[in-house]
Amino acid sequence: MTNRFAVCLNCMDGRVHLPVIQWIKENYEVDYVDLITEPGMDGVLADLNLDIKNIVTKLEISVDKHGSQYIFIGGHYDCLGHPVDNETHKKDVMVAVERIKKLKGSCKIIGLWISEKFSVKKIIEM
Repeated sequence: MTNRFAVCLNCMDGRVHLPVIQWIKENYEVDYVDLITEPGMDGVLADLNLDIKNIVTKLEISVDKHGSQYIFIGGHYDCLGHPVDNETHKKDVMVAVERIKKLKGSCKIIGLWISEKFSVKKIIEM
């Protein structure tokens, strides 16, 4: 049996990792979730002026070596790395999903919102 992987581009905030991993495993047929983290990841990816080469290199390892077919991008409540209001976070997640879709079009790209109760909700899928 082959292990099935997904990859999640998420904030480094440890509060969001387990809820996101559990949600992904419950809602998609994957065994493992590779994590690539940066403070305020949704803001990093949404800033089209930032060079994300380092993130893309890591993403390619998950997609090319682990065979990840799903790429998740998370934004969350009370993010200290990207201190904006919730609506801005959600917009940034959508911009980030579009940006990554242009780079990895063969994968499903899913944007997630993690609330103040650390519940996870899908907000976009491309």
